[in-house]
Amino acid sequence: MMPAATLSFYVARRFLSASLAMLAGLTLLVALFDFIELLRRAANRPEAGFALVAQIAGLRLPFVALQILPFAILLGGLLAFWRLTRSSELIVARAAGISAWGFLSGPMLVALGFGLLGTLAVSPLSSAMLARAERLDYAYLRAQAGITAIAGGRLWLRQADRGLEPQGVAILSGRPVAERGAARGAAFAMNDVSLWRLSAQDRPLARIEAPRARLLPGRWILEEAVTFRPDHSAGPPQELSFPTDLTPNRIEDSFASPDTLSFWALPGFIAILEQAGFSAVRHRLYFQSLLALPVLATAMALLSAGFSMRSSRRGGTAQMIGAGVAAGFALFVLDRISGEFGEAGTLPVQLAAWAPTMAGLLLALALLLHLEDG
Repeated sequence: MMPAATLSFYVARRFLSASLAMLAGLTLLVALFDFIELLRRAANRPEAGFALVAQIAGLRLPFVALQILPFAILLGGLLAFWRLTRSSELIVARAAGISAWGFLSGPMLVALGFGLLGTLAVSPLSSAMLARAERLDYAYLRAQAGITAIAGGRLWLRQADRGLEPQGVAILSGRPVAERGAARGAAFAMNDVSLWRLSAQDRPLARIEAPRARLLPGRWILEEAVTFRPDHSAGPPQELSFPTDLTPNRIEDSFASPDTLSFWALPGFIAILEQAGFSAVRHRLYFQSLLALPVLATAMALLSAGFSMRSSRRGGTAQMIGAGVAAGFALFVLDRISGEFGEAGTLPVQLAAWAPTMAGLLLALALLLHLEDG
């Protein structure tokens, strides 16, 4: 028992160092291409300097690392197990009667730890930094309007308002509610509505309070609205029509991306979206993928062992390692395809999120059973 435990710890240490090196290398490589793309987009914007571009690219690093983690574990495992097999260390251990399942327990725990760390700790950090990067991107590189947010159960909308000033803006805030009897995405309403009409310099021009607002094509209908203006008394409650270019679909599409929400914040955000009558499929899919990440990381570790522990004397080592890399890409493609089907509603969210993980795990177990038991 003691030799197997010592060997498992040794293999886990080699696996850990190779996976960390592969994760760092791949993350920096992808971040470099992202940085070059940001520089290209900032070329025509004098207000976006080199420091700003570097800041945005740096804020995206945890998100990039989280996305690359499974593939980094696969490549790091292939490298580590290939080195151990080439030096005959694993061959001698198996000849001494130590089962592959014994010395693979260490790498499996390391991979599981990587996945749990990514889901529980890196995800909140990644979401906060990515949200900051997205805000800087929108403010300096995209400059798009119509940004929405949900905070404290209230929805915040921003749109153009040329009624009082040519470059004016309006900010609406309210609690979204689902319209009964309406198809999803066909109607939208909010209760407890506040509307601020501002100048281009963010100077307040007017404030409107209404118990309810309904979004119709091309306009908001504010029921029993009271208008407050500087140096004017409040007017009587009345129904107001406020022009807008927002639509229910546009509001839904501009919600916070699932990537900018941490693992801990996603359940509450999903509940608010569904209570308001919006689709939360993308957010549910991302939440399930974070749940599956520890299992996927473990499957990648087993998959790397199955493709790289073949004895070099038997030949075909390069082909087996190439097949392992191809299997990783195949799982990546399967993940993207199942994700598209899940977002379209063709597949259940749980199946779309867990199918690539279970496929990789079953493939890895089949390879190891064939390798160990013939």
